Amino acid sequence: MAANEPTTLWQQFYVLFYQAFIEKDRWLQYLNGVVTTLYVTVLALLLGVVLGVIVAVIRTAHDQQRPGHRNPVLGFFNGLLKVYVTVIRGTPMMVQLMIMGLVIFASSRNFVMVGALTLGINSGAYTAEIIRGGLMSVDHGQMEAGRSLGMNYTDTMRFVVVPQAIKAILPALGNEFIVLLKDTSLISVIGGKELLYAARSVASRNYEPMYPYVGAAIVYLLLVMLFTWLLGIFERRLRASDRR
Repeated sequence: MAANEPTTLWQQFYVLFYQAFIEKDRWLQYLNGVVTTLYVTVLALLLGVVLGVIVAVIRTAHDQQRPGHRNPVLGFFNGLLKVYVTVIRGTPMMVQLMIMGLVIFASSRNFVMVGALTLGINSGAYTAEIIRGGLMSVDHGQMEAGRSLGMNYTDTMRFVVVPQAIKAILPALGNEFIVLLKDTSLISVIGGKELLYAARSVASRNYEPMYPYVGAAIVYLLLVMLFTWLLGIFERRLRASDRR
């Protein structure tokens, strides 16, 4: 092609696509970003679920105490956990990340772990309310029935209440997982090298932001669709087990 010959739309697309994804093995940057995104999501999800279960069980136990039989220790922890949930739900995720990354862990260079820790703490507050709502939705008679059979509080929760609550909260937990997956893009503001960080890095070198950012958006969309599909299968199997 002559130097002064105008390029076609297809040629422009090919050149920009090549520069964004293929030149200098840049696809590896996106791939590493996806791996980091999934790694952070799993760590944050595990931490969020553990925190959520602990908070939900303590707050539910406090709320279900009989009138005139209030435990002061339970009341203290319930108040403390209410402050945790209120603060986390009342402040933006971006602000929480910047406080953790630039203030509390300012000397740390492990931005991915700081990001995962922050996302897990944030997710724990939302997961706690989801699980607490599920536990409170189970008829109180189920708890009384378990206790009347000689089971203690822990066993009644474990074998009677929690299995029923899980089916009720699974869709909401699935949504929280999807939100968590997308929120991993925020850790790039403190230096976490996830998918959006890779797209931003390529865009700054090529001075062409459209292809890297659209490519990152497509990858996020495909991941969300994949996990939504898997959650749908899991929910259908749970419903099928109920009908047996």
